Amino acid sequence: MRAFLLALCLPLVATAQDPHMAKAMRVLRSSPLIDGHNDLPWVIRNNKGAPKDVAAYDLTKRTTGHTDIARLKRGMVGGQFWSVYIPGEIKDSGFAKVQLEQIDIAQQVFRRYPGVFQEARTTAAMRRAFASGKIGSVMGMEGGHAIENSLGALRAYYDMGVRYMTLTHNVTLDWADAGNGDQKHGGLTRFGEEVVREMNRMGMLVDLAHTSPSTMSDALNVAEAPVIWSHACARAIADVPRNVPDSIIARLPKNGGVLMVTFVPGFLSQKVADYSVLRRAKTVQLQSQFGNDSAGYNREMRAWEREHPPARATIKDVADHIEHVRKVAGVNHVGIGSDYDGVDDLPDGLEDVAAYPKLFAELSRRGWSEADLRKLAGENVLRALSEAERVAARLQKSRKASTRTIEELDGRPKA
Repeated sequence: MRAFLLALCLPLVATAQDPHMAKAMRVLRSSPLIDGHNDLPWVIRNNKGAPKDVAAYDLTKRTTGHTDIARLKRGMVGGQFWSVYIPGEIKDSGFAKVQLEQIDIAQQVFRRYPGVFQEARTTAAMRRAFASGKIGSVMGMEGGHAIENSLGALRAYYDMGVRYMTLTHNVTLDWADAGNGDQKHGGLTRFGEEVVREMNRMGMLVDLAHTSPSTMSDALNVAEAPVIWSHACARAIADVPRNVPDSIIARLPKNGGVLMVTFVPGFLSQKVADYSVLRRAKTVQLQSQFGNDSAGYNREMRAWEREHPPARATIKDVADHIEHVRKVAGVNHVGIGSDYDGVDDLPDGLEDVAAYPKLFAELSRRGWSEADLRKLAGENVLRALSEAERVAARLQKSRKASTRTIEELDGRPKA
């Protein structure tokens, strides 16, 4: 398998004739590139014509999304946190049912392609998978709504192989404020703090992507193990609620955590974010003006778009955020969390999972050493996971599984 991977990479080397690309590929051959966030299971769930059908979404062929086996190999991916995302707005069937279905989809992928993916629930297993030429694969839950205010459910998900949980998605929970949600609690409630403690006791990484700065701060106050942001950017460059303030990034050296920079254009570029706000405002105005006259609406929107072409993010924007995190927190605290298959638009130069080497070549041109590129690729997040495992082993000697409830700690949640 490793020989096959290298063979796929040879055309890149031959055509690039670029010492920086050559260096990027040396790095990714020697250290696993571990991406913090890919939403492939959600794409499979919503595949038109064959929803939830892992076989029908054939990864041996070029898919309609950003991810398939050939492109993963060209991108030299060595490990992946596969997001088992569910929306926080589901009301009809409950969160747990949908979460279990997403876990099932991810595990079906691992089983269907055993020559490519190897489930890797520990740091050691991730390194073994890379050494055998496979993509070490582990699940990450995106949103604490899936535990339905139950620490028992949290432990059950861990036993199924989930190794990080994003405390919130875009909806504020009974116990944690989301970055894009209502600010109800000023961060974490007492039960939210207990969730963090229990995650530390198990060895599950606390993921602060999507959370509010107050939730980030409270989690860092409580956490005994490194935290991560599985997919986020720096607010100092793009001032949007999903990004991380420098005051929080500066706390990473003490905690040991890792901010995994995402490729979402609206989080990367202030111009893209501002354009999105402008376009939404125009959409609301035209909808009010034209009502059910779709022809008139479309005509005016097309005219507006001709006069206001969309802003674009590029690979250089991603590199800028990576360098900013390195400047504020240090090179030991930055990683990659693309959000492939979780967004419709991507930066120019990073259109799919085959593109990672181009990002590492861009950073090489900016003076990054091979040692620092290896840290960015995967060594930083592996160190964080390894430390979380050590903390869990220590805590489990003195702390039993928590049976605390949200009613006990916070009172009954409001309906």
